[in-house]
Formats: sequence, structure tokens, C-alpha cells
Amino acid sequence: MTARTPADVLAESRRQTSLVKRQRVLDTIRLMLDDDELISFAAVARAARVSTWLVYAEGVREHVQAAIQRQQQAPVAAVAHGRQARPTSLHADLAMAREEIKELRTERDQLRSAMRQHLGHQLDQISNRSLTERINELTEANRKLERELAQLRPLADHVQELQQDLAAARTSLRQMIRDGNQHSPGG
Repeated sequence: MTARTPADVLAESRRQTSLVKRQRVLDTIRLMLDDDELISFAAVARAARVSTWLVYAEGVREHVQAAIQRQQQAPVAAVAHGRQARPTSLHADLAMAREEIKELRTERDQLRSAMRQHLGHQLDQISNRSLTERINELTEANRKLERELAQLRPLADHVQELQQDLAAARTSLRQMIRDGNQHSPGG
């Protein structure tokens, strides 16, 4: 007897898993047919808890297609056995569905309106908050400038005194020059 490699063991395990899943799909199709559940590839895959790839695989796909065809032929038999819905019942269901759709649309519109108002309120809060922050920044900047101005006022007063002294010195100098010109010989 030859020793089995890990690859052989893995391949055998995959074959067994595949067979189990395929059988589960076939069993699910039988159950769905017995329960008059609508059969589709996706519905079978979901009910059997397998991938949709498997239900489309060769050897399984044919069974799903046969079940779908069997159900498509069943409405004729269903009408004969009284299991088919009557037109008045379908019209009533349609009217109820339309009414529910209308109510859902109204609710959607109300929710949209409430959301818009809420977002508008939030935007107002954000705008107010940023404006308040800007006002606070400007107020603080104004206070800083007032403090700097208060520190510069004594210097401005001193500059004004110096300008007055300079003007007086110029006036005195002019007067002295005039007086000197009048007392000088030849003048």
C-alpha cells in the first residue's frame, strides 16, 4: 500500500465536501418543490447554504433548471386545484401595495424635510459658532492694540513736547540771527 501524501488527503477531503454539498443542493431542491417555494439559482444556493457557483456547476445546474421548468408548468395545475390567486385577490393586493407605497413616500418626504431642517439648524450653529469665535478673536486683538496704544501715549506726549521745544529753538535761533544781522557792521 502506498503512503498518502498531504495533497492526496486534501484532494480526497475536497471531493467528499463537494459530494456532501451537491447532495445538500439536491435535497434542498426536493424540499423547495414539496413546499411550493419559488425556485431560482440564488434561492437554492441560499437555502442549501452553498455558493451560487456550485448551483451553476455542471451536474447540479441541470437539476435546478429542471425544477424551475417544473414550477413554470405548475401554474396550470395550480389553477385546476384552486391554489392559484384570483384576479380580485391580486387587485386587492395591488391596491394595498400601492397604498403602502404612497404612505412610505409620504413618510420618506417627511423624513427628508426633517433632515433638511436639522442640517440647516446644524449649519446655523456652525456659522454662529464660527462668528462668535471670530468676534472673540477680534475683541482680543482690539484689547491688545489698546494696551499697546496706552504704552505708546507717554512717548507720543514726549515727542510732542520735543517738537514744541524744537519749534521754540528754531524761533529763538531766527530771532538771534536777525538780531545779529542788525548789530553787525555793514548791515
